[in-house]
Amino acid sequence: MDKKQVAEILEEIGTLLDLKGENPFKSRAYYNAARAIQGLNEDIAEIVRGGRLAEIKGIGEALQQKITEFVTTGKLRYLQELRDSFPPGLMEILQIPGVGPKKVKVLWEKLGISTIGELEYACKENRLLKLEGFGEKSQEKILKGIEYIKRHQGLHLANFARKEAEALLHSFSECPEIIRMSLAGSLRRRKEVTKDIDLVASSTRPAAVMKFFTLLPQVESVVAQGETKASVILKSGINADLRVVTEKEFPYALHHFTGSKEHNTAMRARAKEMGLKMNEYGLFRGEELVSCKDEEEIFGALGLACIPPELREDMGEIEAAEKRALPHLVEEDHIQGVVHVHSTWSDGANSLEEMIQKAIDLGYKYIGISDHSKSAFYAHGLTETDIPRQHEEIERLQKKFSQIRIFKGTESDILGDGSLDYDKGTLESFDFVIGSIHSRFNLSEAEMTARVIRAIENPYTTIIGHPTGRLLLARESYSLNIRRVIDAAVANGVAIEINANPHRLDLDWRVGKYAAEKGAILSINPDAHNTEGLADVTYGVGIARKSWLTPQHILNTRAADAFLNFSLTRRR
Repeated sequence: MDKKQVAEILEEIGTLLDLKGENPFKSRAYYNAARAIQGLNEDIAEIVRGGRLAEIKGIGEALQQKITEFVTTGKLRYLQELRDSFPPGLMEILQIPGVGPKKVKVLWEKLGISTIGELEYACKENRLLKLEGFGEKSQEKILKGIEYIKRHQGLHLANFARKEAEALLHSFSECPEIIRMSLAGSLRRRKEVTKDIDLVASSTRPAAVMKFFTLLPQVESVVAQGETKASVILKSGINADLRVVTEKEFPYALHHFTGSKEHNTAMRARAKEMGLKMNEYGLFRGEELVSCKDEEEIFGALGLACIPPELREDMGEIEAAEKRALPHLVEEDHIQGVVHVHSTWSDGANSLEEMIQKAIDLGYKYIGISDHSKSAFYAHGLTETDIPRQHEEIERLQKKFSQIRIFKGTESDILGDGSLDYDKGTLESFDFVIGSIHSRFNLSEAEMTARVIRAIENPYTTIIGHPTGRLLLARESYSLNIRRVIDAAVANGVAIEINANPHRLDLDWRVGKYAAEKGAILSINPDAHNTEGLADVTYGVGIARKSWLTPQHILNTRAADAFLNFSLTRRR
């Protein structure tokens, strides 16, 4: 039992208590405990075995008993009792953006709604119009939210899918019949969400590989199994498909099953123009195979430079490869520092010292602390009296950790009128400022665009954080003319964030390419709320690569002094 599973059941208990209408302090205790568990740097099972749960802040005696029961038995009677007191569909309704426990409670008690289908029907029958706490706009938003869920059903975030894929690849290292193996599909192209895991392998004994795959301990059920292809559902709930080909066919199969469909169609059209035929089995001139040992040779046979998997979306990559004009994409090793880092000063799970030490362990040259500003009261945003005390602690830690530069920053709320949360004197005390929107998402496109551009024009703004506000598989972007925002950022010398948190991955790579073409500066930021979150930079790099971005486009590929100079230049 790992800490993620423990945190998830504590979150669920908190939600179920809210549904019951229990004292909010009781549910909050479970939410706080979930956050504390998620921020641990030690195995939760070891802590339980050592009887050290009481050492974790906010874990009282009752919570200790429940966590111990769950970790040691894999079950929790209290949770099951809570679940049994509600129809199972209520938890699914909570997945609709903007529908929280209080609203679900009203829907259930007043209208008897217990499934998403019942709620959709009720909305279309206008039954929510006169319901307390609802109305016409609420009803419209709920219908849009239901449509959003339907559209994204069966999709998984990249971090979850990649973790499962890496576990599979590790398991296959024990399979002697495999010659070569690779991840394929949308995960290899570094898409932000994916439906399933695609794997391609070469072997002279495909039947043995199929048997090995279907008998892996992480496989829940086998959907289909043939001589060279199998599809399974893993115990984690995600589908995984495996294709086994001959060693000669491997490069062509890997290219084909990496996709995208649009890229493959364009590649086949190019091959046809050159008198060739291309498919998953090979590249042919008539009946003769054009022999290629890897993907690079396939592209070469078609007169192209090798196109990185991330760019294979039919967005001009083939034309660029023909002209030898593909960009030298940013890599994770290019990132010198991390900013957009939260600590226990606001809503982070780890202390400043723990976050700094983890950044050192990861090899970074600098870290930018950016806890929330005062308007983010829900996230314990720092008041003007908190800031000098935090800065004193940063200065003390800078003396202790001389091997890394520690910058004093803030994630300042962009208020409704586009102004930043602190006055000029307070903003002056920070080395950098990330301006982000955390409220009033329902403005019109014109109003929201003007709001963000006003923040960009503020000389203290260094970076615009999570610029479109989306939460993947949970919330659409707010209405915003993102191209106008990018243009304004370029004109004012402000960076745009690529928020690397797997729930955001915002800026979207589809407009990231526009930012690259306009010469925008972007900053790949983890938005880390615990030490583990610092490693999310890898997902941001994936999005940057899909956006055609080079190291020169990325602010935090620069050395510490250059980063600071970028931030302070606009104030002078």
